[in-house]
Amino acid sequence: MDSWHSILKFLAKRLGVWLLAVAVAYLLAAATATQHVVAQLAGMGIGVPLGERVAMTLQDFRGLASMFLPMVAFALLVAFMAAALLCRWLSRWRLPLYLLAGAVGVVAIHLLLHLAFGLTPIAVARSTGGLVLQALAGAAGGFVYLLLISRQSRD
Repeated sequence: MDSWHSILKFLAKRLGVWLLAVAVAYLLAAATATQHVVAQLAGMGIGVPLGERVAMTLQDFRGLASMFLPMVAFALLVAFMAAALLCRWLSRWRLPLYLLAGAVGVVAIHLLLHLAFGLTPIAVARSTGGLVLQALAGAAGGFVYLLLISRQSRD
């Protein structure tokens, strides 16, 4: 009975850390998407005050949550499981592996949607620079995940 309790405690902690990493990656990816649109508006001569930028960003957090958030969650789940498996053999490379896993997970969403359906619903991912920003958002999620699981294993 005690072993089940420790297993459940371990899994609950990992679930919490994964959810936090997903939130970080999603919020950064959504914010970069919003700010890309705002930059395009500014390029057309439409001024967007700071208050409107914040309101647009918060609206996009809510608006993208039903579609993009589950995709980010699934992509990071698969990516982090692959990174954990690779860390069995490449333990010295944990940080780069988790950064790469998060980045590849988020970029894979955009590339697979484009390959499967011929569309890229997140406008920022239509350019190389925007795709790099999305990758950095995923890498930040990977960093948060590794940081928190490393901290837990020391406790």
